[in-house]
Amino acid sequence: MIQERYGSLLFLSLKTALQVSISLNKVELSVGESKFFICTAIGEPVRLEWYNPQGERILPSKRMALHTETSRSRLIIYNAIIEDAGIYRCQAVDGVGHTVEASVVLEIYQRLTFRDVQSPQEFRHGETAEVVCDVISSPVPVVVWYYQDKEITEEHHSRLQVLPNNNLQIHQVTKADEGVYRCEASVEARGEIDFVDIAVVVNVPPVLSVFQQSFNATADYQESVTFTCMTSGSPDPQVSWHRKGQQLEPSEQYIIIRLDGGRSMLTVRNIRQADGGSYTCKATNKAGSQEREVFLKVFVQPHITQLKNVTAVEGSAAMISCVAEGEPLPDISWRRAGDGQTFVDGDKSRDGRFEVRGRHGKSVLTISGVKLLDLGRFDCEALSRIGGHQKSMFLDIEYTPKFLNNHTIHYSWEGNPVNISCDVMSNPPATMLWRRERLTISAEGTANTRVHSASGKSVLEVTPMSDRDFGRYNCTARNNIGVRYQEFILAQADVPSNPYSVRLSAVSQRLVTVTFMKPDSHGGVPISYYLVQYKEAGSQEWRDVRSHSIQTTVVLTGLEPNTTYEVRVAAVNGKGQGEFSHKENFQTIPIREPSPPAVHGQRGMGKAYRLGLVKQDDGGMPIVEYIVKYKTDKEEQWMTKLVPGANDFAMLQPLQWNTRYEVEITARNVKGLSEPTFYQFFMPQKP
Repeated sequence: MIQERYGSLLFLSLKTALQVSISLNKVELSVGESKFFICTAIGEPVRLEWYNPQGERILPSKRMALHTETSRSRLIIYNAIIEDAGIYRCQAVDGVGHTVEASVVLEIYQRLTFRDVQSPQEFRHGETAEVVCDVISSPVPVVVWYYQDKEITEEHHSRLQVLPNNNLQIHQVTKADEGVYRCEASVEARGEIDFVDIAVVVNVPPVLSVFQQSFNATADYQESVTFTCMTSGSPDPQVSWHRKGQQLEPSEQYIIIRLDGGRSMLTVRNIRQADGGSYTCKATNKAGSQEREVFLKVFVQPHITQLKNVTAVEGSAAMISCVAEGEPLPDISWRRAGDGQTFVDGDKSRDGRFEVRGRHGKSVLTISGVKLLDLGRFDCEALSRIGGHQKSMFLDIEYTPKFLNNHTIHYSWEGNPVNISCDVMSNPPATMLWRRERLTISAEGTANTRVHSASGKSVLEVTPMSDRDFGRYNCTARNNIGVRYQEFILAQADVPSNPYSVRLSAVSQRLVTVTFMKPDSHGGVPISYYLVQYKEAGSQEWRDVRSHSIQTTVVLTGLEPNTTYEVRVAAVNGKGQGEFSHKENFQTIPIREPSPPAVHGQRGMGKAYRLGLVKQDDGGMPIVEYIVKYKTDKEEQWMTKLVPGANDFAMLQPLQWNTRYEVEITARNVKGLSEPTFYQFFMPQKP
């Protein structure tokens, strides 16, 4: 018995004592990583179990898995979180209930992680913007912000501030603050650093303006009106048009055009009265919206319904009426087209002849004591705030005949026909008759009279045959307004009296100018021309020269030098030649040398120079030749060229380039040489 018990104890002691170990004693693990631990038991364990830091037995789950064998168990932790940190125990139990355990310390840290950082981040202009940078780590990271590669500090950026939650605050953000900001986080203990770039967008609320707020249009005239609004903002606003709470869509009546630069135009076509009222332009973007109203007022265009031409008699009164309608009721004014003078209601002209009275769309222009100058067009204009309408009428004036010709005395002689013209202005046209000593001259005329008629004119042609045909003739003009008479006198014509104050001037060897005064009487008939007679003293033969038309200056040519002449003048009209004036004597001057010629130069072709010669007084005899001498300004020797007197130029050649020349020109006639004329010219450099 004793021997058996001893053998049993010896057997138990020979068994291996129960031991447990874990592959790792301490582990650092970042959030999100996975790790496994192996627990190994030595001895004869009947059960291996794992316990979490809270002392609870670990059961298999999605994040924690267990793989247990007889003496080995593996704990797997997937996607570790901060709450998984702590001491994990592996406990082994044998058949008799002995318990042995081992532990492992699990430390979990948070790596630098940017959590759902948005880019871009948008803000409204003027608000306090908070740029979010949600970054986590353990230990807590250090966050620094950068803008345009420069660190943001309160010292240099008064409106920018890094908040305790690591977000960046921008006070009263503006469009200028837009850009890319960098949020940089670091953990010094691990030397870990990371960053994220965040685009900041500043949205500016719409700003809306209209070019014109109120519009006028006329109904039923197929008119169109275009409203325009300008918008700005960021992002670009969407523009819509509204009327009576409803958004307008493009149609035949509404044309909506959107242009670059934020301009939107709404055109309302074929305007009717119902289209009047307000229209709203609305601009909307992320930052807000704004509205502006424009107003369309629709009126009825003024329209003149009654205006007629008027005929008045000179000296009487004329009343011109103009009637117009419209909404609002238009004001009516008058304008005289002849001088542009205007008249409005209540006006009265300075002379009191024009007066305007009107009310309720009717205006009456009254003209007292109508004159011929009132004849013509008058414009009636109806005006309101939204437009106007104009029509014209013609004021016709009837008056008694008026004679236009004050030439009532005519001259003729026996056998010479003369036309006596009776010119008349009248409305209505006048009939005209001729009378002689109370006897009417028929349209067919008589033996020595004929009547020629035209519009506003009657011409009596009289051919006097004896003294009885001279005397008074009467023209009678008549219309339904009145009758007028004009008397004409046919007098016998005579020859002109003699001219006087005969003067002689510009006497030369061959010429003389004769001037004289007109005769005191032309004999009743216009002077046709003047007859100038001249002869050499002692000669009996007169030579005749007629004036050009009725000019009182005549030039006598072809005279002999150093000779005495007599001259006299008579006037000639249709009746005949009148008496001569007193005779005047003059003597031509003797022959002499010619005057110096005038010279003008013109460069010729190549090495030539053209010298123009202008003949002056030839001294009474033709110029035989011109003697042209020329030389350079550096030479003493003259070169001579003889040019015939009939020529008007001399060609000097060949000449030297880039040289100044001196010229001396003398004219010669049979009497001798003129004084020389001096001239200089310069030849340019060779081309």
